[in-house]
Amino acid sequence: MKQVYKITYPTGKIYVGKDAIGSARYFGSPSMDVVNEDFSRLPDEVRRNYSVTKEILWESEVATDAELAAKEVEMIRKFESNNPAVGY
Repeated sequence: MKQVYKITYPTGKIYVGKDAIGSARYFGSPSMDVVNEDFSRLPDEVRRNYSVTKEILWESEVATDAELAAKEVEMIRKFESNNPAVGY
């Protein structure tokens, strides 16, 4: 199952990505340096107990890799996740 997903971090920022196999364990690959820097600014109680959510925005069993890539770009633009103030 091919999917485009949105990860929401406790920082309020998001990451939009794609997964060609639909793995429940895959949470993308944002820049860990940037994520860690943002996490360092969170209150201690948030850094010690937090949740990261994964929302499936779109999925298909028949889409081509090109269609998956195009849908990812569409969702990145829709959610503005390439804006550093919004996403990773």
